Amino acid sequence: MLTRIPLLLTQWLAALPLSWLRAIGWFMGLVLYAGVASRRHVVDTNLRLCFPAWSAAERRKQTVMCFVYFAQAWLDRGWLWYASPKVTRQRVKLVGSIHELDGNAPTLIFTPHFVGMDAGWLALTQQVNRKFMTIYARQTNAVVDAWILKGRQRFGAGRPFDRTLGFKPVLAGLRAGEPLCLLPDMNYEPNESLFVPFYGVSAATIPSLPRVAKLGRAKVIVMVARITAQGYEVEISPAWPNYPTDDVVADTALMNARLQTYIDQAPAQYYWVHKRFKDRPAGQVSPY
Repeated sequence: MLTRIPLLLTQWLAALPLSWLRAIGWFMGLVLYAGVASRRHVVDTNLRLCFPAWSAAERRKQTVMCFVYFAQAWLDRGWLWYASPKVTRQRVKLVGSIHELDGNAPTLIFTPHFVGMDAGWLALTQQVNRKFMTIYARQTNAVVDAWILKGRQRFGAGRPFDRTLGFKPVLAGLRAGEPLCLLPDMNYEPNESLFVPFYGVSAATIPSLPRVAKLGRAKVIVMVARITAQGYEVEISPAWPNYPTDDVVADTALMNARLQTYIDQAPAQYYWVHKRFKDRPAGQVSPY
């Protein structure tokens, strides 16, 4: 019951004007920044490693904004998943190389962990006439897990696959023309990862983007969802030329390098609350 109350509250708040929701998100973000010291330390550490030229004051400002955007994106799930389809179309704008989503060519969509990624998924499943797939990790709380899955399947054109169930059905769907949203930019399984640079720091990175692209004979595009005053802007990139190659290490490093260019446009909207540098090469200690 204690879990259901905040979820229902998020749903009820969806009826408020967006400006009110964003103001509430500001307040919640400040509360999180002040009250969750462990995650504040994680964000500060990540930003210190990735943006060493920033002053302490600038890093503090960006850390605060990380929590504000995180809270705003969480509240936005209410209207993303429960407001009328007309409202979501008005607030979520799909821009960029949208033509890359035409047809039925195997397409791999690199979807970095920006806080607005649920808006990106909604834009695809509501506004593009194709079926889409993604891979997700189950939430530890069953009520929250069910709430998120229901929201992400709102428009019926999306198939979330539990990552523990294997990759064969996902690969079959990709080859059959269902675009796959892949999110390999977190520190996941160290045994499956390569250490490649991320903002000049060695980071454990799963090489799934080039490997799946090669196995699925798929082109690679990027989808980045950014919070705006009006809602969200969901940008689709042109397909990456000559990707992947036969060098999986170079391809994985290139993925991180290109991700940096997107983060640099809105640094505080990236999911810095994650311990991106948790696993270290032999002999190095955790920066956290």
